[in-house]
Amino acid sequence: MRLTAKAVVPVTALVLAAGAGTAYHLSGDPKTGTGSASGTQQVAVPGRVAQAYVGSSNDPATWRLPVEAYIPTAEQARLVTTTRDQLIDTCMSTAGYDDWEPAPELPELGGKTLTDWRYGIHDARLTAERGYHPAEAEQKAYDEAMEAGAVDESGADDATLRGCVAKADGKVPDPQPPAVVQEISGAAFEKSQKTPEVTAVFAKWSSCMKDKGYASYKQPLDASDDPRFTNPDKVTAQEIATARADISCRDKYGVARTWFDAESKIQRTEIAKHMDEFDDVAAATREAITKAKAA
Repeated sequence: MRLTAKAVVPVTALVLAAGAGTAYHLSGDPKTGTGSASGTQQVAVPGRVAQAYVGSSNDPATWRLPVEAYIPTAEQARLVTTTRDQLIDTCMSTAGYDDWEPAPELPELGGKTLTDWRYGIHDARLTAERGYHPAEAEQKAYDEAMEAGAVDESGADDATLRGCVAKADGKVPDPQPPAVVQEISGAAFEKSQKTPEVTAVFAKWSSCMKDKGYASYKQPLDASDDPRFTNPDKVTAQEIATARADISCRDKYGVARTWFDAESKIQRTEIAKHMDEFDDVAAATREAITKAKAA
């Protein structure tokens, strides 16, 4: 198996991937931590804590958490990684490995933005077909890519590849978010589940599910994490029925929006404590994108 030249972070991971466009600084209500996009799209403003953004109120995929204002969007990350791949490929060719090729990115699977599936399912049409599973075509494409793997047949040694990666780092930095972003994102997600407003809406959701015949679930993610529904190759009628009840109760009590608002407030509080570090993250993002465009 080849040494991977790039680290592709799935959109459902803790932080990376923010949807197409550019990173925002957003204006809005500082009490709620939510806002609307300003007239021009900008990266986070130094010294100011970015706010959350809600695109369509009914579509969590269009929402943006505060940390996303400081890191590359999915489109920007693709630009940087593609440019880095080209630089590494040229370097490897110069080193005598013309057959070397960068590892292909895996097809998208499930959520398309950081917030798309962060709080659970929300697409009633897809749920009626696939329960808690991704679209069938997406799953098939992903499985095929995983089965094919990324085998390097050029015969290149790891030391040469590492040298070329280092050269690419010098020209176009890797856009992976630093530890402070990952830590705040992960901690805020966990902490938000214990806030009074979120525990209250979870209780309402659980009661709603109990009324529909599903008494064992205390929190929304308990349903999607049910071991009976985790086989990627099997979608049962029981799973679909459970998921449809789940999404009905979610919509009735606004679970996703309540959870998103609570997490956004926590993120903003934590970002303010690390403002200098986040300003540095935003600056590094701008630098990586600028260098990728110029390369």
